[in-house]
Amino acid sequence: MSKVDNSQILNFTLPANSVGVKTYRATIYPVVSEKNKSNNSRNFAVEVIDEKTNVAIVSSVLHPDLGALKKSIESNEQRQVVLLKPQEAIKDLDDFQLVILYQPNQTFKILFEALELQNKNQFIIAGPKTDWRFLNTVSRNYQQDINSVKEEYQATLNTNYNTFIVDDLNFESFPPLHSAFGDLEFSVPHETILYKKLGSLRTKQPLLATFETNGKREAILLGENIWKWRAQSFVNDKNFMGFDNFLGKLVQYLSSNKRKNRLNLDYESFYQGNNNVNISAQFFNKNYEFDTSENLNITVTDKLTKQSRTIPLILKNNNYQVDLSSLPASDYSFTVKATSENISKAGNFKILEYNVEQQFLNADVAKLKRLATHSQGQSYFINNYTSLFDNLINDNRFKPIQKSSKNIVPLIDWKYLLGLIVLALAIEWFLRKYNGLI
Repeated sequence: MSKVDNSQILNFTLPANSVGVKTYRATIYPVVSEKNKSNNSRNFAVEVIDEKTNVAIVSSVLHPDLGALKKSIESNEQRQVVLLKPQEAIKDLDDFQLVILYQPNQTFKILFEALELQNKNQFIIAGPKTDWRFLNTVSRNYQQDINSVKEEYQATLNTNYNTFIVDDLNFESFPPLHSAFGDLEFSVPHETILYKKLGSLRTKQPLLATFETNGKREAILLGENIWKWRAQSFVNDKNFMGFDNFLGKLVQYLSSNKRKNRLNLDYESFYQGNNNVNISAQFFNKNYEFDTSENLNITVTDKLTKQSRTIPLILKNNNYQVDLSSLPASDYSFTVKATSENISKAGNFKILEYNVEQQFLNADVAKLKRLATHSQGQSYFINNYTSLFDNLINDNRFKPIQKSSKNIVPLIDWKYLLGLIVLALAIEWFLRKYNGLI
């Protein structure tokens, strides 16, 4: 280490023996001459989750969407994506929790038969290169109008989608997707995430939809060029996080066979003390429609002090939210409960300590000088500390001052002391009288 090379990045591998939030403390041993040692340690937490997912993207064509999908899905290190041809995917089908079929055509026939035999979850992305005659033949759940006309559709979010929480990424600002013209008719119950928008006309035709039959989960997206969506998400937010989270939630839903719940929560397992502590929830009625009339309350309990407090959640956009940023750093458990029905869900989170003053390695000289100027003071450095002594000695404001105070109280006011003196004098007189001294 030197003045030029004064930092180093170290990578560590931590054991993940059990699922849950694991807290750690990283410490750097101080050097002999180091004065500020409080910033040599940092608490951090790691959430260990059982979310290892292998995803196969199967395509017989080359397209930028394939790379964008792989990059977006693998932004979660727990997920791994493999690009395969239809013939290659059949032999390794057991290794994947989800199969993404990109613009399927006649070469996918044997693969569709294998997926049907294994009841495997799948995500179909259709586009201008999709063979809809073939897809209508192998699908029992939907049928698409067949014609040679192509169209570009933008997306609008269905705020009543209730399978999982979907954040509004300002989809209407995203570029249109290229697709075949026509309506898609479902023969099974389905839920639409995104509707088609043709120019300024908003339709009720699905652009992205999910459905579940016989324990098998499927999704279908009617359009190619989703790579443009990821790029536009970066333009809007200066990062890919929003789009990657959106696609990650879809992949998580499709790669699992868990039943959906009427109460869903969205929260982090741990928060830095300087970040907002927000918890979101969605509540659905018995028909799994988003219920905006329900009252949700959250009861937060500090595991250390055992103190609890109950806070109502506020309806905002298409979910309920609560801000717990005022809570001090500690380990908490919480329960979100609906007031009109016996439905609740619990969880845990941890707020890590954060001291802003200990995050700075050096004094802010400019601010200290400004503080001295505004308070009619002066600034001193270690190399001229003698001038500080001289100024303090010669400053008339700091001359030594001696003060004294007297408190005079008549003896008659000290009743007990006066009585003791009278008693002592009486005893002395009696003793002298008794001994003949008087």
